[in-house]
Amino acid sequence: MRTLGKWLGRILLSLILAAVVIGVWKREEILRLWAVNSLFAEDRIVGNFSNMDAAFLTAPLPRGNGPVSPLPIGDPAPLPAGIGDWIDQRAVTSLLVMKDGEIRHEDYFLGTGPDDRRISWSIAKSYLSALFGILLDEGTIASLDDPVTRYAPLLTGTAYDGATLRNVLNMASGVIFDEDYHDPNSDINRMGRVIALGGTLDDFTASFSERFSDPGQVWKYVSIDTHVIGMVIRGATGRSVSELLAEKIIAPLGQEQDAYYLTDGAGVAFVLGGLNITTRDYARFAQMILQNGTYNGQQIVPAGWIAASTAATAPTEPGRTAYGYQWWIPAKARPGEFLGRGVYGQYLYIDQTRKVVIVATAADRAFREPGVNDGNIAMFRQIADGL
Repeated sequence: MRTLGKWLGRILLSLILAAVVIGVWKREEILRLWAVNSLFAEDRIVGNFSNMDAAFLTAPLPRGNGPVSPLPIGDPAPLPAGIGDWIDQRAVTSLLVMKDGEIRHEDYFLGTGPDDRRISWSIAKSYLSALFGILLDEGTIASLDDPVTRYAPLLTGTAYDGATLRNVLNMASGVIFDEDYHDPNSDINRMGRVIALGGTLDDFTASFSERFSDPGQVWKYVSIDTHVIGMVIRGATGRSVSELLAEKIIAPLGQEQDAYYLTDGAGVAFVLGGLNITTRDYARFAQMILQNGTYNGQQIVPAGWIAASTAATAPTEPGRTAYGYQWWIPAKARPGEFLGRGVYGQYLYIDQTRKVVIVATAADRAFREPGVNDGNIAMFRQIADGL
């Protein structure tokens, strides 16, 4: 018995040592996995959304060496009655309102500030759309009707084989992808674990093999389509999206701070939701889009692409919220009204007719409740109408 006890003790000690070794070896992956699992916790979500680089792999988006582009300050805006309740209910962390290129209101909440680089979530999709439009205009990408496999051959034989660039820009690939943020086993949450554990998003994307419809027939919002756009851009240029976005959009805007992308284990940017930028710098991008791609006298994004990408071209249901090329068009949209939108309450609201830009960031855990998005848009319209 004494010999058996010694033997069991040695086994237990070996198991403990092995666990310690594995824990040290995989420490970063374990910490990132823990960060994913606690990312949206009520007591952590606000801080997490302003400090994503503390937990995840990142790639820099340098602002460049040019001067900071000033954002003029105009007269304070009269804000709608009840906006304070809306800010509290929606856990708004920042609100910036511009009219005619001037800041008319800027405020920060829940302990955040103007220097916080805030996670974009799906606002990043609209940035990628702008980059895609530049490359299309330059001829690096030949046609919206090219198959995605022309530029991303890894997708040959997958659910994306047969889809065109237009299809994925429109979120009409027909690929089966579960985007339920509240289901830990959904595809979107499995993707988060791929990032946390240092896996590769390209391989994850190539693992999808089933479609619910032929490409181009049905609109369904699936974020994986945007990763395919990133694969296409990298395949067409031989360069990273991080380098291209910094060179062609971030630097020309004259941002106040460097930005960054979250990345997977191969250093590939999480283009469908991983941008981290200050509220003021989001406003610079939105103002450039409002001005049909021009900023500081420079045509950054082709005007034709702004018009095409913000038009309701996806096969959405009539009378419902519409979609363009990675931009949203509200139901019963007013002329020139569209937006970039991310989960948990991130918005770039643009009203070209009224020359209004509204940037709102939030940590709204109730963002998917019925009526929340419509209520947010109604508030933005009230703000725009009051300027």
